[in-house]
Amino acid sequence: MTNNNMNPVKTKPDFFEQFFQLTKRHLLVFFKNKLRVFFTLMVPFIIFLIYALFLRDLELSTVSGILDDLATKQGNAEIKELASDEKFMHLMRTLVDSWMLSGILAITTVTVSLQCNIMIVNDREQGVNRDFASSPVSRNVLICSYFAFNFLVTALICLIFLIVCLIVLGGLMEFFLTFVDFLQIVGVLLYASVVAVLFTTFICSFVKRDSTMASINTILCTVIGFLIGAFMPLAMLPTAIQYVCTFIPGTFSCSLLRFSFMSTPLSMLTDYVTNTAQLSQSSELISELMLNFGYNVSFFGIDLAPWAQAIGQLIIIIIFFILNILSGKKVVKVLGSVGKKFKKKK
Repeated sequence: MTNNNMNPVKTKPDFFEQFFQLTKRHLLVFFKNKLRVFFTLMVPFIIFLIYALFLRDLELSTVSGILDDLATKQGNAEIKELASDEKFMHLMRTLVDSWMLSGILAITTVTVSLQCNIMIVNDREQGVNRDFASSPVSRNVLICSYFAFNFLVTALICLIFLIVCLIVLGGLMEFFLTFVDFLQIVGVLLYASVVAVLFTTFICSFVKRDSTMASINTILCTVIGFLIGAFMPLAMLPTAIQYVCTFIPGTFSCSLLRFSFMSTPLSMLTDYVTNTAQLSQSSELISELMLNFGYNVSFFGIDLAPWAQAIGQLIIIIIFFILNILSGKKVVKVLGSVGKKFKKKK
């Protein structure tokens, strides 16, 4: 006998499959918009061109000023003569270029992530989330898919620009990075991408219109380089501003990237002025140069070592992770009367 009262078996949705398909959908939509991809790629390259064409000579001229001031202060003419030492200036150009390129990479993590968030806001404004709310898609899976999409695009474009930076350093005969340095740079870059994604997505959660997000994108892309110390050392800013900048996501990313880029060139420069040039005030010279082209961050008067910066970065990740959990509903909020449908899905 057959049991006619048997209920059909309900199968639970495959959350992993949903996550994969949604992330794939976001990536396809993003890369299908060629104009958006073009402008996302162009931001770091425009900053790089501005540096190469205008700022590089200005930064290098700062070195001569540092040598002149230190020679006068120390009463040592040998320091001033280093400006005509080709080997020393080659190492200094390597240090300056590494300092600036790593700063541009830090900016790139934020600007690319912001561009990705424009698509998220666009989904919300055009009612795409309404379709998701009407389907058996878990809200939590949708939120995670947006984060994964943002991270993948940010990391990919940053790695592409990293390769460009390494090619530039090689073309200038300034490539002194070891394999360990390269692995460290990639690790820090991925670490920085996580921070940028959490930071920008939290901002995105409060934006309802594509035009508003575009305005925020323009403003933040303009000022972020100054706030994280990418264009100039934070020590040049007023003390109160320095304190504020240490709490901005991206500041520690910039410093850690600079440490990874500059560790080997700085060691070579220190060895040259100490052992080859045999400069008596070599430690004073290196300290003065590090004030202008260094990677230290002062936290309320305390200079943080790279390991302390990494811990500070982790604390920022935890804070914004919690903030994104609290504001996660806003990321996938449906604009309209059907916004409550997502609440029924766990």
